[in-house]
Amino acid sequence: MSRLGKLPITAPKGVDVTLDGQTVRAKGPKGQLEVTLVDKVRVAQEDGEIVVKPADESKEARAMWGLSRSLVANIVHGVAEGFEKDLELVGVGYRAQMRGKDLVMQLGYSHEVVYTPPEGITITAGKPTEIKVAGADKQVVGQVAAEIRSWRPPEPYKGKGVRYAGEYILRKEGKKK
Repeated sequence: MSRLGKLPITAPKGVDVTLDGQTVRAKGPKGQLEVTLVDKVRVAQEDGEIVVKPADESKEARAMWGLSRSLVANIVHGVAEGFEKDLELVGVGYRAQMRGKDLVMQLGYSHEVVYTPPEGITITAGKPTEIKVAGADKQVVGQVAAEIRSWRPPEPYKGKGVRYAGEYILRKEGKKK
């Protein structure tokens, strides 16, 4: 039994959820998202709540049960409130700024790194060493944050690089004389 899958999903005010077979669409103040679920699960709307259940008692159906419920809950939360990831730049001379819609970063290379965000994602750089990625789709927000981090991941000796806010970097001891 999936403990997570058993929980019903309640749509907050201002969010309209429609079911069309295995496709779930959610429309809210932050945009519109949809997800198509596998045939191993059944989704229904009961008493204003969305309920996901396995189609049968097979191992695959039970494995997809909690995943499908999480995917539906993420699109409902995304169109209602949205998701955001915070990144920090650590290092001498490492900084970020917005130039129009593009994020321009100096990360210790001989050139600037320019990143253009995909549709539906907003990037803000309030301070020169902080980046905030926000959007309605949780997967795309995480992917954009990972792409920005991949330009200069944190290194273990001094901890320099782009890291998630609050991320702990396992530090190594330097060489000894």
